[in-house]
Amino acid sequence: MANDNQDNQHSEESLRDKVLRSLKQPDEEQKSATPETPAEETQQPPLSEPTEETFSRRSYQNSQKTKEPKEPETPIEPLSESEEETEMPATGGRRDLKNNRQKEDRIVTRIVLIVVTVLIVIAGVLGFSVYRYVTSSLEPLDPKNDATVQVEIPIGSSNKQIGNILEEDKVIKSGLIFNYYAKFKNWSGFQAGYYNLAADMTLDDIAAKLQEGGTAEPQAPVSGKVTIPEGLAIEDVANSITVNQIDDKKEKTPFKKDDFIALMKDDTFFDKMLEKYPTLLDSASKASGVRYRLEGYLFPATYEYNETTTVESLAEQMVKAMDDNLKPYYDQIKEKDLTIQQVLTLASLVEREGVTEGDRRNIAQVFFNRLAIDMPLQSDISVLYALGEHKELLTIEDTMVDSPYNLYQNPGYGPGPFDNPSLQSIQAVLNPEKNDYLYFVADIDTGKVYYAETYEEHQVLVDKYVNSRNQ
Repeated sequence: MANDNQDNQHSEESLRDKVLRSLKQPDEEQKSATPETPAEETQQPPLSEPTEETFSRRSYQNSQKTKEPKEPETPIEPLSESEEETEMPATGGRRDLKNNRQKEDRIVTRIVLIVVTVLIVIAGVLGFSVYRYVTSSLEPLDPKNDATVQVEIPIGSSNKQIGNILEEDKVIKSGLIFNYYAKFKNWSGFQAGYYNLAADMTLDDIAAKLQEGGTAEPQAPVSGKVTIPEGLAIEDVANSITVNQIDDKKEKTPFKKDDFIALMKDDTFFDKMLEKYPTLLDSASKASGVRYRLEGYLFPATYEYNETTTVESLAEQMVKAMDDNLKPYYDQIKEKDLTIQQVLTLASLVEREGVTEGDRRNIAQVFFNRLAIDMPLQSDISVLYALGEHKELLTIEDTMVDSPYNLYQNPGYGPGPFDNPSLQSIQAVLNPEKNDYLYFVADIDTGKVYYAETYEEHQVLVDKYVNSRNQ
């Protein structure tokens, strides 16, 4: 036991000595590092024997001294844009970020351009499609299909309802377009009834039919059409009604030329027409020496027929059409102190003597100027009708033919019309171009008409534009 205590005491003293030596060493190093000072300044009070409390405090102080003070951190300044470019490598950092953003911008711009282009193309396609639909709806549904369809228009039908009916019956492409087109054209007066319409008809043709009015009872399907051109005499009309104009085949109709000529000479038929159209035929009924009483009264147009149509009903359609077209002018004719027979006679000459509206109006005035001085009308058309043949040039002998229709030999209007004139020629007679001319001649090559006030001037023009061309 004694030995153990002695050993412990020895070890504690050894430990104390080590600690004291460790405390002294720093002080000695500090002294050697500082310059020498006067004795009175460097004298230190004698160290007392360290205790455990002294040991603990010095250990704490020594540990604090051994801690090296940290220098304050200098703040890092941000690099400028130029420094950034020089400091950062080209393959990374901010430059890569900037390049990526530029690539993204280019991609976005390209996508926007593609989307806008696609939208423009779609809008253009839609616009063109709408345009084509509208324009095609204004055209005949089937230009090659002339087969008629029976259409019923009920009383009180609106334009929209009529359009829907026509579309359902396969006559037009779009009832909607028909409705808006009718508003645009300001069409009105469509009448109820039964109509025979075809897919090759235009909207204007259909509208004209609807304004004329249909029949109270269903009609038989159209079998064909006959066309009467302007300026044809009755014998030529008789030839025309034998040809079906419904297609290019020019097939024969059920009508015969001889039957038509016989009807035109039939007084019973004329009286029947006079009873139905008294204003139109009154002056014709009083005419004498005429070849055909209805010459000039068959309005030139295209007429449909069906299996029930007869020569008589076809001829009545033509007379009715002339009456319908002249109704607006009956008062004007009366005011001018003219008869229907006189107007149609001059119009039949104007129809064949002139081609343009201007020439027809001038020629009509030439005829009025001749009538005013009791000068014969001297129209070649009258001589050709008197001869009953077609010739390009007349001889002096031709102009001497003995016939009341020869207006070289007979003054005035003659018995009656020489052909069936158009509405334009009738209007030319009712509204002539004022002039003082008494003569006119047409260039046989160009058809241009030249006018003169004296016979001498006229002869110069005849030699220049007719005789010189025949040599």
